[in-house]
Amino acid sequence: MTTARTWRGRVFIGASVDGKIARDDGTLDWLTDLPARGHNLNAAIEHPALIWNTFIEKIDAIVMGRATYETVTGFDEWPFEGMQVVVLTTRGQVDDPRVQVAGSVEDARRLLDALGVHDVYIDGGRTIQAFLRADMVDELTISVAPVVLGAGRSLFGGVERELQLVVRGSHATDDGLVRTTYEVVR
Repeated sequence: MTTARTWRGRVFIGASVDGKIARDDGTLDWLTDLPARGHNLNAAIEHPALIWNTFIEKIDAIVMGRATYETVTGFDEWPFEGMQVVVLTTRGQVDDPRVQVAGSVEDARRLLDALGVHDVYIDGGRTIQAFLRADMVDELTISVAPVVLGAGRSLFGGVERELQLVVRGSHATDDGLVRTTYEVVR
């Protein structure tokens, strides 16, 4: 029997209108280089969704898959300084003192519990799917870009059960993203 988690699993991710989080080759240019199109943003914003800065300032640990880790190591600067970083992988150890490795979602849960963290950012498509299947995601913030990719990596492709969500906030950004924060209903 597993014990209750001591932390909240939180997702912050961009997706296309058709639910893709990356092209088949892993590129994100459709999300990071959105063209200005004169979006109609006149909707009232009484309860906005989380934005990156308010989201990340509360995070004390991140779990990402091996592919996401390998992408992040290509950035000019390590974006997770001061955070506990767990790489979920079955492809062996990672030779990087900034990270710890977990071989399964359950190993990651035990490690996060032992670290005493409170808010865990779960990143990477397969990692998000695995944590959703294990019922370890409590909140999702999804920024939907105004594009249909048609093909690519699906955000929810590996989730086999229905998830009920409650909207906690939503707004449109100047670049046309529609960002919504959901709470997972248990």
